Amino acid sequence: MSTEASNKAQNSGEPIHSDVAFEPRDITVSTIYRYLLFLAIATVAALVISLFILRYTTRFAASQDIPPPPSRDALGADFQTLPPEPRLQGIPGHGTDPQQDLRNKLKADTEANETLRWIDEKSGIAQIPVKEAMKIIAEKGLPENYAPPTR
Repeated sequence: MSTEASNKAQNSGEPIHSDVAFEPRDITVSTIYRYLLFLAIATVAALVISLFILRYTTRFAASQDIPPPPSRDALGADFQTLPPEPRLQGIPGHGTDPQQDLRNKLKADTEANETLRWIDEKSGIAQIPVKEAMKIIAEKGLPENYAPPTR
């Protein structure tokens, strides 16, 4: 026996159940359409109000702007478009490439760490490569009177 046949009344065709009540007036489509219409009107009204506020604030800000002093014109057209020095690397108008600057810095640091030279030959102070200094410290250990630098 199917559920459709058992739940339908002979006369009206609506489902019959002892625990459930159904009234066709519970939901009316016209009320939902009215709410959607009011929502659309409120959204359009908020947009129109926002546009008026935007226009007003733009005009107000433009009227409050102070023109740059004439001395700035003497500095040239490039000065008016770029911020004053110091500028961040990589922005238009900056002469150097930040990636190349980093490569040059790392190369200079590596060369300085691998250089063997006299700092003060009379005093017997020499600069040796870091790897060799680490080997010497590992073999001999730190001097007895060594105090780590304080910050």
